[in-house]
Amino acid sequence: MGFLRAGLEAEAYDREYTNRELVARLGGYFRPWLGRFGVIVLLVTLFSLAQTGAPILAAQGIELMTGAGGVQALASSSILLLSVALLGLGILTWGFNWARRLLTTMLIGDIVLALRLDGFTAAMNHDLSFYDKYQSGRIVSRITSDSDEFGRVSVLVTDVFSQLLLSVMLFVVLLTIEWRLALLVLALAPVAFIVSNLFRGIARRITQQSQRVVANVNVSIQDAVTGINVAKNFRREQGIYEEFQEVNNQSYSVNTWRGIVLAGVFPVLTFFSSVGTGILLYAGGYSVSLSIITMGAWYLFINSLDRFWFPMLQLSAFWSQFQAGLSATERIFALIDAAPVVHQTDNRTVEKLRGEIEFRNVSFRYSEKEQVLPDFSLHIRAGESVALVGHTGAGKSSIAKLVTRFYEFQGGELLIDGLDIRSLDLKSYRRHLGIVSQSPFLFSGTVTDNIRYAKPELTDAEVETIARQIAGGEWLETLPDGLQTDVGERGARLSMGQRQLVVLARMLAHNPAIFVLDEATASVDPFTEAQIQQTLDMLFHNRTSIVIAHRLSTVRAADRILVLSKGAIIEEGSHEQLMAQGGHYAELYNTYFRHQSLEYINSRPDERPAILEAV
Repeated sequence: MGFLRAGLEAEAYDREYTNRELVARLGGYFRPWLGRFGVIVLLVTLFSLAQTGAPILAAQGIELMTGAGGVQALASSSILLLSVALLGLGILTWGFNWARRLLTTMLIGDIVLALRLDGFTAAMNHDLSFYDKYQSGRIVSRITSDSDEFGRVSVLVTDVFSQLLLSVMLFVVLLTIEWRLALLVLALAPVAFIVSNLFRGIARRITQQSQRVVANVNVSIQDAVTGINVAKNFRREQGIYEEFQEVNNQSYSVNTWRGIVLAGVFPVLTFFSSVGTGILLYAGGYSVSLSIITMGAWYLFINSLDRFWFPMLQLSAFWSQFQAGLSATERIFALIDAAPVVHQTDNRTVEKLRGEIEFRNVSFRYSEKEQVLPDFSLHIRAGESVALVGHTGAGKSSIAKLVTRFYEFQGGELLIDGLDIRSLDLKSYRRHLGIVSQSPFLFSGTVTDNIRYAKPELTDAEVETIARQIAGGEWLETLPDGLQTDVGERGARLSMGQRQLVVLARMLAHNPAIFVLDEATASVDPFTEAQIQQTLDMLFHNRTSIVIAHRLSTVRAADRILVLSKGAIIEEGSHEQLMAQGGHYAELYNTYFRHQSLEYINSRPDERPAILEAV
């Protein structure tokens, strides 16, 4: 079974919980529904009593048929009453069982709902660095598939009470019939629990492997669907199919073994119960031959014994099967309990921000081998716009990630309006932040829905007013249905430029105090760039702005330009000042920005169309 471990290792944040810890924690999810659980227990009791009464009534009928009256007793009113009583008992048994299962389904639904909400809340509150390390498909699998697994197995929790009560009641009946045979039954019963306990460990392990392989299947499907454009572009459909077939076959193999293990519990237990029944059958028949008990009593004992073994087998198999539910909840609790990387020392509510930002000897690294900002210092005045330029890996994006508090720095201080960023309530702090990435993300829905994403209370008229502030509203004419245009999944129905304009309109509606821009004009045409630049000039006004710049127009619009290299500021000033120095910025300008300038384009009239096309 070595294949069970191939590619199915636990995540770094997984942890092991004892059975007692898991059961106690799950008890917290049952606690709000103790009233409903009490009704279920009552129904289980009535159901068990009704089931216990059936063999007693049947035994009474046999006594009447084999008694002094013989066949004549069949016509007696007693037989008719017993028949009616059995019918009524059957109806009651059905009614109690139906009501019990209905309430159980509702109870488990509520518990799974709470468990999923806790898992989803934990996923939403984890730092971005968490998602850098772990695949989203595996996280989704824990919230969905594992909670479903727990829901299915949790039905056993209520069933076990039913079987336990039924076993106790039937054992009392066996004692009243023949106490010596009943004690023999009691002596044989532990064998079932011993055999079932042998399955417990392997059931836990194989279930964990099953849940991990389901997560792999989810990841494979998610990657295939989200990357379908790239796959078709490189004609990799067959390759994707083969990769999915491999992980799907692995899932089939693991779940087949799981089915074999869990399905093997009952047959093995049934075998031992059959051996026990054979022993008791012989002992009971021998007792009848010696007139120790009557024929009716012996029938009642054997009938009750058969009903006694079934709940005993279910109780024995319960612990092995329950391991699947415990394994599922263990994975969900590991997600909930995963230690955060970003630690806050206080939760000061942020009502209003001026936007002053100060780095004091900040040290930051993504890992021990990846030092990004060594002893970094920077002061950004409130309302100032700062452009960050430099080669890839210089630390530009890292500065923005620290300001947004998506990552934890390892040394120094980061102050916002003079307050340690670690002392601020992150939810209220981030309400004052506006972030636009180079790859704009839109949610499924209309343009209007995406613009008022940060402020759902905005009316359609207010959304339109905001949208028309972007590039004079001309961009709305390019949308097929105006603001009611469906953007599609991730905004796929819009061009890159249109998506950026929608994101900027969303940002304008949000009206942040600190604006972080990972160059919004890097992948758009010159006309759209001009429209975006108009909006940026408006967004930069009277608010602190940090711009990771790739376009000359954005660089020049900033109040101050910072040139970074290996996590340190090597030059700073305006465009003109830095060009006059003839240093690193001038080199960057001549390499990356110079061909974007109007002076350069006008100096080459013959090449102007090609240059404009390039930029």
